[in-house]
Amino acid sequence: MITFCIGLILLVVGGAVYGRITEKVMKPTDNPTPATTMYDGVDYVPMKKWKNSLIELLNIAGTGPILGPIQGILFGPIAFLTIPIGCVLGGAVHDYMCGMISVRNEGKQMPGLIRQFFGKYMHVIYNVFVVLIMLLVATVFIYTPGDLFITQIVKGESTFDHPVTWIVYGVIFVYYIVATLLPIDKIIGKIYPLFGGILLLSAVGIFIGLFTKGYRLTEIWESGLTFLNPYGENFIPIFFVTVACGIVSGFHSTQATIVSRTIEHEKEGRMTFYNMMILEGFIAMVWAAAAMGAVNMGFATNDLLHDKPTEVVGLVAQNMLGPVGGLIAVIGVIVLPITSGDTALRSIRMMIMETFHMNSEKKRNNLFVALILFTVTAGILFFAKSNASGFNILWRYFAWGNGCITVFTFALATVYMVENKMPALMVLIPGMFYTFVVTSYIFHAKIGFNLAWEIAYAIGGVLTLAYAVALVIYGRKIRKRMELKG
Repeated sequence: MITFCIGLILLVVGGAVYGRITEKVMKPTDNPTPATTMYDGVDYVPMKKWKNSLIELLNIAGTGPILGPIQGILFGPIAFLTIPIGCVLGGAVHDYMCGMISVRNEGKQMPGLIRQFFGKYMHVIYNVFVVLIMLLVATVFIYTPGDLFITQIVKGESTFDHPVTWIVYGVIFVYYIVATLLPIDKIIGKIYPLFGGILLLSAVGIFIGLFTKGYRLTEIWESGLTFLNPYGENFIPIFFVTVACGIVSGFHSTQATIVSRTIEHEKEGRMTFYNMMILEGFIAMVWAAAAMGAVNMGFATNDLLHDKPTEVVGLVAQNMLGPVGGLIAVIGVIVLPITSGDTALRSIRMMIMETFHMNSEKKRNNLFVALILFTVTAGILFFAKSNASGFNILWRYFAWGNGCITVFTFALATVYMVENKMPALMVLIPGMFYTFVVTSYIFHAKIGFNLAWEIAYAIGGVLTLAYAVALVIYGRKIRKRMELKG
């Protein structure tokens, strides 16, 4: 437990200190926010800080900070240190910066910000890329909560030819349609407090269970620094792709920019964006520890963690909390992806409408875009469920694409900070790291170029250096241009 507790201290103390440093760099102002200056009653709606924070947490916390750490703990207790350090220095900064940049630029969604800072060509590339990835996110967040509900609550089989499977998927689909179309304060603002209570109750329950049930966790000095998991996969980049949502996730940038339209004061940014990512890091730490403890206690195996992490959720919940408490914990896990999937589709709608300058106050515009999105999502879901390896293909591309969006977001933050004479290294360095992660991964992976690790690492290193140099030069060019205009 010592390594785990050290990690929690790093997460909490590090988050408190570095969060304040990040806020001082950004210097929140008292200027009016888009929620009031651009109020439209649908997406631009002022809401209370506690509600914005809770919505942000539920938006970003899908199954990623649970299933990812369950698989990531196969690398051993190094995960208990990597998750908090990455969360404090990378993920929370990532979420805070994109949220605040959006607040200061009319609540623009990520495609709009990319166009503003990088021009129309990069905007087209990003827009196509992010919409496809968000559709994968939405599909994953119908698939995983649906299967969890069927296998853990109904105690049935989630197969393609089972009617219950499609009934459950259909119910989630209907909720997504409602949440995507109605004003943000009518559905999301009303139901999320209940969802948030279930989520936090389940996470705290598992955390307490780690101690009351006496789960034995391996210490880092017992296992040493292991950079391979039992399946021969490399720590870099596999761990950071697998545990993306518990460390750094590009998907979060698309959610922070939604909430940027409902924040009443810039000073709420640290709590809403930075601290909610720290809380997600806590969820990731808890489930990583629970998975390790389950293996050490003998009621789970490495194969189960690697191939069927959703089953581990049910086993841990039942073992720690009993039938009733375990049920609540599982419901909390089911809530997570649902409350990310609905806003994933909502954010795609907002991105598309912003790109094509469509008026969001006209209901027919909202409905037209939503129907297209839901039709495509249904098609991807059908493929994933009907194909034996469909979900694995879906999940791999989703995880890699998530990392790619991370690189775009750090690039945006870097240029913004260079342009405004801020210490850009705090976003440039994590951006470089994730550039190396996503490039080396795709050049080695079977879903990519299937090259040897040595070649993949070499190409990743060159592209990472090019990324850094290009951003610094570009940021300085923009700053000089602005100085000449000023």
